[in-house]
Parts: sequence; structure tokens; C-alpha cells
Amino acid sequence: MSKGCKIITNFVRPPRELVEEFRGMPVANIDDCMGRTAAMNYRIHPMNKGCLAGTAFTIKVPEGDNLMFHKAMDMAKPGDVFVIDAGGSCSRSIFGELMVSYCRARGIAGIVVDGSIRDSEAIGEMTDFPVYAAGVTPNGPYKNGPGEINTPVSVGGVVVHPGDIIVGDADGVIVIYPEDAGTVLAAVKAVKVKEAQIMKDIVEKTSYPRPWVDEKLKEIGCEII
Repeated sequence: MSKGCKIITNFVRPPRELVEEFRGMPVANIDDCMGRTAAMNYRIHPMNKGCLAGTAFTIKVPEGDNLMFHKAMDMAKPGDVFVIDAGGSCSRSIFGELMVSYCRARGIAGIVVDGSIRDSEAIGEMTDFPVYAAGVTPNGPYKNGPGEINTPVSVGGVVVHPGDIIVGDADGVIVIYPEDAGTVLAAVKAVKVKEAQIMKDIVEKTSYPRPWVDEKLKEIGCEII
């Protein structure tokens, strides 16, 4: 076996019902409930409009190479999200419209790549297949390998394991470990209720009580004249 060339054919996926509970939940709220440290780097941004929720199917490729992605497209299951570690390089695209169309036809939930895409105009018009990437370039990829499928990867500064829950919206992408999902879900639902009441008070009463602001200013010894 070549060094750095490994394909794991299967992994444990969380229940689909659990993943779907996160669909439509604001990534910002989820991140707030996870210590404000669970979101991918700002470089990983949406290439189109769409709501992302699925199970991580991880791929590691050399910079500017997509051989392993071609193999992975035939292996993944409906509801999976391809999470591709392309080393953060934006010099060559990892995929374009044809590969996205094939993934969409197979029921894949979306793609996140720490690298570039091409055919950005066509992909940008897709509203039912979310794509996130670090950049755009017309330069095509090599197809030489090696690479890995379904091993831990680092994408946007976050370690992602096969089977992790991936959620994305216009703000970016977040990674939720399945063992933490129940706790995170309950916390986000509570935030939703709380923020709904805050918004109601803002609209109806022009009120937004935040006693912690003055408390914090007092704590840091701020002089208010």
C-alpha cells in the first residue's frame, strides 16, 4: 500500500432523524452553544444558497488532485456530506458542475472543500445542493492520488471524523460530534425560544434588557462619566 493511500469503505452513521433535527437551525446559534469554537474558518464559505445537514464522508486529497473524490462519489450513501481536505490550496479546482451534478443525482447532501471549485456560476444557481469552498479557479485538478477516504481530516481548522454531523447555512459550516448531539440540540432549542422572546420585546416594547453589560463594565473597572 502506498504511503498515505487508504480507503475505509464503511463507518457508523448517526440516526438520520437526529441529523435532520439540526436542519434549518442557525449555525451561529449552534456555535454559541458549543463554546463559539466549533465552526469552520471563514475561508470556507457558501458557493450557493441552500440548507446543509448531513453526515460527514471524509476525503483527503493532495493539493489540486481529485482522484480520491472520484472514488468516493461511487461509495457514499444518500444523506452523506463530502468533507474534503484539499490542504487549503486554491491553485486548482477539486470539482466542478459535472461532479456536483452526479453527487446531487445520487442523493448526496452537499460538499464542503478546503480548496477551490470551478463552474462557479452553474453551481451558484443550484438551490437544492449546498456547496462550500475556500475559492474558485478555472484550473482543473490532477488525478494522480494518493489520498484517503473516511479517515479524520482537517477542514477549515476543524477536525472532522467520518459520521460527524455537518450543518451549514449562509454564515458557514459547523461540525457536531454525534456523542454531543443530544446536548447541543437541547441547548439550541432553548436558545431559539429565548431569542424569540427577545425579538418580541424589541419589536413590541423597544426593550432589550442586558444587565450583564453594566456588570461587566463594573468588573473591568470602566469609568463612566
